[in-house]
Amino acid sequence: MLRVGLSGGIGSGKSTVAGRLAEHGAVVIDADQLARRVVEPGTDGLREIAEAFGSSVLTSAGRLDRAALAGQVFADDTARARLNAIVHPKVAALTAELIASAPEDSIVVHDVPLLVENGLAPAYHLVVITHADVEQRVARLVGARDMPESDARARVAAQAGDDARRAVADVWLDNTGSPDQVLAAVDALWADRLVPYAANLRLRRHASGPPKVVDPDPTWPAQAARIAARLRTAVGDRPLEHIGSTAVPGLVAKDVLDFQLGVSSMAEADGLADALLNAGFPNVPGLTDAPRGAEQDPELWDKRVHSSADPGRRVNLHVRVTGAPNWVWALRFRDWLRADAAAREEYARVKLGLMPEHENHDGSLAYAEAKEPWMEEAVSRIAAFYRAAGDQRS
Repeated sequence: MLRVGLSGGIGSGKSTVAGRLAEHGAVVIDADQLARRVVEPGTDGLREIAEAFGSSVLTSAGRLDRAALAGQVFADDTARARLNAIVHPKVAALTAELIASAPEDSIVVHDVPLLVENGLAPAYHLVVITHADVEQRVARLVGARDMPESDARARVAAQAGDDARRAVADVWLDNTGSPDQVLAAVDALWADRLVPYAANLRLRRHASGPPKVVDPDPTWPAQAARIAARLRTAVGDRPLEHIGSTAVPGLVAKDVLDFQLGVSSMAEADGLADALLNAGFPNVPGLTDAPRGAEQDPELWDKRVHSSADPGRRVNLHVRVTGAPNWVWALRFRDWLRADAAAREEYARVKLGLMPEHENHDGSLAYAEAKEPWMEEAVSRIAAFYRAAGDQRS
């Protein structure tokens, strides 16, 4: 099951996106609708709200008077927290029921207005954010919802800003143009990313494709931070490092984010396989590291590899024993390239020189093997670099 979090500021057109995804066959779970369901007449939610805020928040027919309740909680953090403590657990329980009842091969889209504000992004395989500029959102709220402009601006200002949303967005859907434009973008997202991603998860396979070296992308660190948050949600507080070429500022690289996860043993690594698969990172069997330097025992260079099933964001996760030679090598190699401009430029030339031979077929392993002579020669250079820095382990 592919879990997609959908959010965006009020008036950004999130419902348009959700509706189109539902037309394609997504199971859409609307958090706002669930929040209404849990406070319908006769529910525990409505009873608890009346007990907490008084009968003035009920209509004469015994329903929730949303305007009266908003008047109490909108500008009062304590009152809003009390309301959230009543509503949120009930919405979460109902959400879990609906997800559990969806077919296993579903693409579940969870429409959550406050996904960013509540820190929910790492729980999803993918986060989609709809965007429109503030003035356009205010105009929509005033025109389509008959909302006073002052209220519209207050509601926009009370939500997370664009920077916070961009930080969690795997997909940024610009809805400042015509409806046809955003609907076309949703169609492409469904066909090119969501459906293949869901199929990869169902088949327990990773996304693949030929290696292609590209210019440095200044957004790689932000992308890595999003992936790291997702991984930490899956595996807990274990050592996790962004490694490889995309972790070296200014270095050309394959557009693949590499991470290193620390464990105490390969048995512990194997025990994480299901959690990583559930997070979108199936195991890639049969891979290990080539011994380098003085430590030549192959067992010390063992690892497990998990790669992302997402065709739109390639990720390799190397699960290694913390402090083992391959763990240390990955960090030292990254930090050497960060510090040594000449080595960084030389490595870039090697990578670019190998591309013509490997870019037209899915030869990631062959590409890695072709770099081995240069990598092997780098062992002594790295040791010398760290000796000069006073590291006695070199």
